Amino acid sequence: MRYRLQVSREHYFEKDYDTKDRWMSYWYQINEVLETKGKKVLEVGIGNRTVTNYLRERGLEVTTVDIDPDLNPDYVCSVTELTKLFRPNSFDVVLCAEVLEHLPFRYFGKALNELHTVTKRFVVLSLPYAGPSFRFCLKMPFIGERNITVKLPLHRKHRFDGQHYWEIGKKGYPLTKIKQYMTKRFRIVKSYVPPENMYHIFFVLSKA
Repeated sequence: MRYRLQVSREHYFEKDYDTKDRWMSYWYQINEVLETKGKKVLEVGIGNRTVTNYLRERGLEVTTVDIDPDLNPDYVCSVTELTKLFRPNSFDVVLCAEVLEHLPFRYFGKALNELHTVTKRFVVLSLPYAGPSFRFCLKMPFIGERNITVKLPLHRKHRFDGQHYWEIGKKGYPLTKIKQYMTKRFRIVKSYVPPENMYHIFFVLSKA
């Protein structure tokens, strides 16, 4: 597959890049990877290395892949070509956060196949989820905090904005369709919208 860079390296280090919402997404990425108990991790799409650096400090063996050589990944490669570099079952867990929407949707199935092949156990995946969002929070003694998030579909056609070719929730990309693609290759262990960043949806996918 031929690809082109959508943003420069400086984009990931601009003052307004690491918003509060993005930091919360980092937390969920890290937490889900750690919960898999995997030690050998492949991170596809490294951004500014916030997640990479934290996981390495926690003692995990993290290999990084990105299409932008200026970000200094361990390997320059597209998510659609991982098997050119790595053997099947090379990693305990693969993290692919906010990456696949940067490819035309016709490559979505191919990317999932590549992720399925190189992981031994799990894939942690996040994608943008457009549409109105509602959050209900209940905090009580002895129970703790309980959050309920509600997403409404956005019946509007997605227009390429220079980065995203598609987003869940927009016309033609309902959540049910995305899950159908996933369940052809994986078992969905869990999926959820983080209450602190309801523009993202997380999936933990199991190979078994």
